[in-house]
Amino acid sequence: MAGEANVQDVPFKLSVMLWTVFRDLPFEQRLEKVAEAGYKYVELVGEYEKWSADDFNRANAKRKELGISFDTTAGLKHGVCNPADRDALLADLRGALDAMEKIDCPSIILLSGNVVPGMTREGQNQSCIDGLKAAARLIDGKKIAGNPVQLLLETIDPEENPKYYLTSATEAFEVVKAVNHPQVKFLYDFFHEQIAEGNLIEKLEKNIQHVGVVHIADVPGRHEPGTGEINYQSIFRKLGDLRYNGVAAMEFLPTADPVMKLRAAREMALQSSREATR
Repeated sequence: MAGEANVQDVPFKLSVMLWTVFRDLPFEQRLEKVAEAGYKYVELVGEYEKWSADDFNRANAKRKELGISFDTTAGLKHGVCNPADRDALLADLRGALDAMEKIDCPSIILLSGNVVPGMTREGQNQSCIDGLKAAARLIDGKKIAGNPVQLLLETIDPEENPKYYLTSATEAFEVVKAVNHPQVKFLYDFFHEQIAEGNLIEKLEKNIQHVGVVHIADVPGRHEPGTGEINYQSIFRKLGDLRYNGVAAMEFLPTADPVMKLRAAREMALQSSREATR
């Protein structure tokens, strides 16, 4: 069937950020629903934090049965912009790496954290750089499931969290460039950046080599592509044109049946990116 093209036909990996969908189902059934929608990659937010050994075994058995890989996780409690949190952040990361190895997940999201009262922006910016460099030393040369471990810096828009420090993709790209480590990348969340500053495609073109993952949701409402003001067909075409080979993760709240909406988003990504690569 034309609507069931293999996900490998797209030049980048298509993933689903699991917190957005099927939240009332057990973990293994959530993976089954993702597979039903045609995806082979899943992103997590520390769902495994309280898992037992049996829980890890069941989750791994199910993902292998379905042909699913966990591409990225999140959920660290401390950020990089407060130097007082540096040791706690590195301890968080060490613990997360143990779990990531158990589920073959090679990438993790890092956040700046909230503005530090009394600290200059220059100082917080430098702390972001220093914090990421310290984190990079923990994963330098490290691989999980044959893939280099990646640290992904993410911004949050000021409407979602007015206290958050790093709200600008432009500023975040400069931080990543200053860190200058091949395993430190930017997580470009188009939803957050559209609310914060816009001008999504130009920044993507200028900085594509520093992008490790992109997150997909429309504005307003964080719903599926096509419900709001972001032209995702143009974005997917540009990703194809740039030969982006990272992950594009659906992180939207579906307005109707999640499987149907995830399938439609996947088809938009496939069709639009193919237009650029023909």
